[in-house]
Amino acid sequence: MASRIRAPDAASLTMTHRQAAFVDWMVDVLVYIVVLNLFVEYAPEVIIESFSLSILTAILLKVMLGIIERFEHRVVGFFRAREGAIYRVLGPITVVVVLVAGKLLILEVVNWAFGDEVNLGHFFSVLVLIVAMI
Repeated sequence: MASRIRAPDAASLTMTHRQAAFVDWMVDVLVYIVVLNLFVEYAPEVIIESFSLSILTAILLKVMLGIIERFEHRVVGFFRAREGAIYRVLGPITVVVVLVAGKLLILEVVNWAFGDEVNLGHFFSVLVLIVAMI
């Protein structure tokens, strides 16, 4: 008689913080790879010379978006900690400036890292690309 192997109960499975972060990172990078390659196929201004470069571009985008997101949260925290009408007005304006500057920074870093082999298009194509990734 064949013995049956039982899968562990879901309640008995635990994941460390590092494992959860790794899974989150890998899922994001895989989604970015798919979205990048869909843009390469259907958006003529987005050019990536090889699949290997699309993987590296996805990793670079994940790192850059993480840095920009942390900076944005620090800016929001700074303005929320202050009281006054000027901070309520300057807060959203500053966040928009950080988001726009972040997209331009991503364009420059990708251009610096990969040169002519990767072209994400112009500002609006990068904006649409990042919104699609999110």
